[in-house]
Amino acid sequence: MSTNLIVIIILIAIAFADFLLYSFSKRLRKFSIHFARIVLGLVFIFSGFVKAVDPLGSMYKFDDYFMAFGMDWLMPASLIMGFFLFCSEFIIGFCFLFNVKMKFFSWIMILYMTFFTILTIILAVKNPVSDCGCFGDAIILTNWETFYKNVGLLIFALIVFWGRNIIKNRFPNVTQYGIMFIGFAIILWISVYCYRHLPLMDFMPWKVGNRISEKVVDTPEIADINLVYKHKETGEIKKWTSKTLPYKDTAYFKQFEFVDQEKTVIQEFKPAPIHDFMVDDVNKVNHNADIIGNPNYQFLLISHDLSKAEKSVFPVLNVFFEQCTKDSIAFAALCGSDFETIKNFRNEIKAAYEFYTVDETALKSVVRSNPGLVLLKNGLVLEKWAWRDIPNFKEFKDQLPGYEKLIEKSAAGKTGK
Repeated sequence: MSTNLIVIIILIAIAFADFLLYSFSKRLRKFSIHFARIVLGLVFIFSGFVKAVDPLGSMYKFDDYFMAFGMDWLMPASLIMGFFLFCSEFIIGFCFLFNVKMKFFSWIMILYMTFFTILTIILAVKNPVSDCGCFGDAIILTNWETFYKNVGLLIFALIVFWGRNIIKNRFPNVTQYGIMFIGFAIILWISVYCYRHLPLMDFMPWKVGNRISEKVVDTPEIADINLVYKHKETGEIKKWTSKTLPYKDTAYFKQFEFVDQEKTVIQEFKPAPIHDFMVDDVNKVNHNADIIGNPNYQFLLISHDLSKAEKSVFPVLNVFFEQCTKDSIAFAALCGSDFETIKNFRNEIKAAYEFYTVDETALKSVVRSNPGLVLLKNGLVLEKWAWRDIPNFKEFKDQLPGYEKLIEKSAAGKTGK
């Protein structure tokens, strides 16, 4: 049983206990209503916030659902629908938490939870998309876990709805509307800022401080190999490695015949946990190890779709690349387009750096901006920039001491010091 499912079961148990308290204890009925109100407020604020800090992630999730249900024609509206979803969640949660306009918002909440509980049971049965996306990338729930979670929240919503006339708010109307406006202003600023730049909180594998090489580069096998030979006359057994094999001593060596090979595995081969991140060149040669695992500084220019990339920034990037070359700093572009598109694009923007292909969906998890810039060293993610925030080369050089401290901190954490 997963940790998420255990937490959800506890949530349902608490919701049921609160329902019993509301039903059978008049003295504690008001407490049960306010408890349900606060729980719902916190959950909805959290749900809206973690999606608002990554509005493009919400858009991609809507795209997944529309493609799964054959509704591709709705994909142009994915971003707007994402904004509406997380803004409405946050504002509902904000008003619940601060006890604002509860008669109105209790109706909104019960309609909201009824709709999504029905929707999630359909998703759980059909399973068109494995991750519901209800908490963005902060908490990954299966469709069944999402349904169970919604059952618990629906119980809380019913408690608040039935007790909506008991809940009193002493704030005047103007203050309540002011609180609503503050909640809307907060979530709108966060979402617009994160849309124009990068998420304020990154929940993806490529977040700054993660050693991504451990996730996308295979762990090679390390083994001691002994070659077993037997003397043709005496039957004496000799074991040599490929380096100690006495093949140069022809007279001695020809007295032996090969029998077997013994291998002692010191480190087993382990495939990369992220299987879909394959950095390939035009000849389909994989470069995960030498680019992602580069022991020196490595810039990655990321564009999941070159046809939608912001072209105005590429002259700046061309200059940045030239300065990187002078300082012997590696620079490569990873994109989700085919090589014919890459060739035409490179000619258009006059790019001298190498382009490689990676799965488009995998690149969306690296950096949300198109294009975006990522700095690695020895597989450690040191910094990420949206195209609007790409620094000049001097600004990058000024930050080197900070990057070195991050590298030292990561190394210390890895060794347990």
